[in-house]
Amino acid sequence: MAELNLKQIIDRLNAEFTGETRKLVFWYDDKAEFAEDMETVELQNAKIYHLQPDNQFYTKYFLERVDKTTNYLIYAPFPKPDVRDNHLEDTMLYSRRFFADRASLLSVDLGIEEKYKPVIEKHIKFFANKERTQRFYDLEIENFNEENILVGLLSAVCKARTCSFEEVVRIVLTDGELADNALLQEFEKYDLLSAFWQLCEQHFGYTDTKPSLERLLVTLFVTYTGRYVHAEFPAAWKSFVSYKSGNIIAFLDSLMNSVLYRDKYDALSEHVAKGLNVLPAFAGMRVDDLVECDTFLAVDQVLVKWLIGRLVSEDIGAIANGLTIPELCEKRVKMHFGRKTGKTYQMLSSACSMVKEADYHAADGLKPIIDRYLAADYNMDQQYRKFYYYYDQLESTESFEPLRELVENIYTNEYLACLLPAWNAGIQQDAAFSAIPLQREFYNANLRYTKERTVVIISDAMRYEVGQELFARMQDDPKCTAKLSVQLSVLPSYTRLGMAAVLPHKTLEMTDDFQVLADGILCDNLAGRQQVLQNYNPDSVCVQFDDIKNLKVAELRDVLTRRQIIYVYHNQIDARGDKANTEDEVFNACEEAVQEIMDLIHRVSVSGNTYHFIVTADHGFIYNRDKLTESDKISGKSAEKAFVNRRFIVSKAALEDDGIDHMSMGRVLGNKDSKVVSYPVSSNVFKVAGGGANYVHGGSSPQEMLVPVLEFKMERGHMETKSAEIALVSIVHKITNLITSMDFIQSDAVSDTVKTAKYRIFFLSEENEKISNENSYVADSREENAQNRIFRMRFTFKNKKYDKDKQYYLVVYDEESGLEQWRQPVIMDIAFADDFGFGF
Repeated sequence: MAELNLKQIIDRLNAEFTGETRKLVFWYDDKAEFAEDMETVELQNAKIYHLQPDNQFYTKYFLERVDKTTNYLIYAPFPKPDVRDNHLEDTMLYSRRFFADRASLLSVDLGIEEKYKPVIEKHIKFFANKERTQRFYDLEIENFNEENILVGLLSAVCKARTCSFEEVVRIVLTDGELADNALLQEFEKYDLLSAFWQLCEQHFGYTDTKPSLERLLVTLFVTYTGRYVHAEFPAAWKSFVSYKSGNIIAFLDSLMNSVLYRDKYDALSEHVAKGLNVLPAFAGMRVDDLVECDTFLAVDQVLVKWLIGRLVSEDIGAIANGLTIPELCEKRVKMHFGRKTGKTYQMLSSACSMVKEADYHAADGLKPIIDRYLAADYNMDQQYRKFYYYYDQLESTESFEPLRELVENIYTNEYLACLLPAWNAGIQQDAAFSAIPLQREFYNANLRYTKERTVVIISDAMRYEVGQELFARMQDDPKCTAKLSVQLSVLPSYTRLGMAAVLPHKTLEMTDDFQVLADGILCDNLAGRQQVLQNYNPDSVCVQFDDIKNLKVAELRDVLTRRQIIYVYHNQIDARGDKANTEDEVFNACEEAVQEIMDLIHRVSVSGNTYHFIVTADHGFIYNRDKLTESDKISGKSAEKAFVNRRFIVSKAALEDDGIDHMSMGRVLGNKDSKVVSYPVSSNVFKVAGGGANYVHGGSSPQEMLVPVLEFKMERGHMETKSAEIALVSIVHKITNLITSMDFIQSDAVSDTVKTAKYRIFFLSEENEKISNENSYVADSREENAQNRIFRMRFTFKNKKYDKDKQYYLVVYDEESGLEQWRQPVIMDIAFADDFGFGF
């Protein structure tokens, strides 16, 4: 360290002042290298006198008249004056001179061979500052040669944490402007600029008569692009292609894949794209030649335009570089710009699924319709939802409007228009209400004989396809056993009747003023539902989801303790869909509902000692994005007292009109109720004042009446978590020292869902020989700031001959599982001789 250089000097100075005889020692520090240090130095047997260019005569007077006994080091932070100008020349005749060669001291202290001392001397100005010198020492360079001394100096100027030229270039490109770059100015200040450009040539093959960061950057991006684009480049690009593509690809890969630097990469990519005008160039290439490239966002712009064209043309069999449309979308989502383009590709993939179902034909008969819906047709509703979920998140949708119109037409005019009449013909069949379990039998079928504590989550308007997504996501948890089944809801399929149907009851009825009773008890609120439930199971309770989700652990356990059945009422989907000003947010609400239910299940299973869950709904819904025309609305006028809704009318007598069917409430409820529910046989609605009409429920359709029933059994003490992962921060592709330090980052902070992990980190040869020490790291940081989760590991390599042509790897193993987590290839280039060629 710099302090050790100074200690050497202090030791030598103290040796000068040994003995009883008074001594004066003059030290002319020509370049003022130690001026800052000398402000704090104290000698054992002498005082320090600071000589100034204009106080020489007084100094002579002071030393020879005022204080004639004290030992003095006379320190002058300037060159010794000429004899004719030096008033102290005669004093120096009986004194001693002290010489401190900082280059020599540094070389000795750092273990730099004498033959590399000229490199230190040339850049000695760099070491005039204590902080800069300390940064050079902190790089912990071993086995110095000309190259790594220069790289170390550049790294210290950049305040890099490792001695790595790739890291130097990364900092230069990302931490400053390309023109008038402050770091290049610093390089020039310490006579390092020419070395920087020579290293750029050596590492990246970049050479130029007038080198610039702008042209270096273009070289990097064009060369990288050339590896993955198989088409002819524009003539203006060809001069930028470097012969060292491997190093460039490794460098840009590290930059774009880094959690810390990927946004910087995007900014650089955008800058180069504008300068090269890449979009027209890519637009003139074959799509097949672009599929593998993710250098520029313009590649995705070209691919997305092609995908839109194929889908609007209903060319669902289109292939790009051997990939189908869904495969291409999946591939691009996982590539670098997937963070920005992912929603677009997800939307296009959903659109493709729907276009495949154009010219839809429904099955014949209710049971075949249900069977096909559960096996495949639900996916149409799910993909329609996904399409708009991602569509609504796009900043600009103008380019996608023709595709949106196609999707809307297929969903409404082909799928729903065909499926719903077939469904409503089937539901009139005598055996319709025995085809699948009925919602009004829910309690007896699922809870009557249960012995373990069970949480029942009733999610308002969670239709079957949403339940299927919840099922699929819970299946991904290896500690969860999941089952999905279906039941046929009541008709009309609306909240009050559906919520009553899932309660235990002997009788279910709708009064003449359209109140819903279970066993004669009004159950349109929490208190009424709890009364009905407790009549069958005293150790039960009804709670609102919003009241339980944020309870502290002790409060949560208090709710659950001594309870056998807990009904939790969740209202995310219907709450948004039923309001005209938020009905277009209903698909967002579906996504949020799935996540909220998953979160509650995991929290209750861990903190509430409850492991059995059933999730169901009161009803489903139909949603169309396009506004209904007046011709889609049916007059619902009735001369008698009636319960009128957009999707149903309950009255004493059936409505007889085209496009309307009806069913007795007695058949629906299993009683002798003579009232009739009338409903559209299509997705049309009755004319009702106020509110929106895009989100509707209450009628007869698979989307409204097929209600999911999900059963989850969680392993005790389990919460869906992932291990805290670690990633490499340092951009290191070549190891040049037997002792090398590298920076890593813990990707996520430890939390309820991110658990502590322990890793073993070391280097291997391609023959699986361990060539370094093994470091252990416990990833247990809870720091939210990513910068505070960076840590450094030091590796010491075997002192042996390494083959530059062979592959070596940095490997990371999970200590608990013993499985390799990831590996990064490196080149071992341990040099012991000057082969850099700077000519010093």
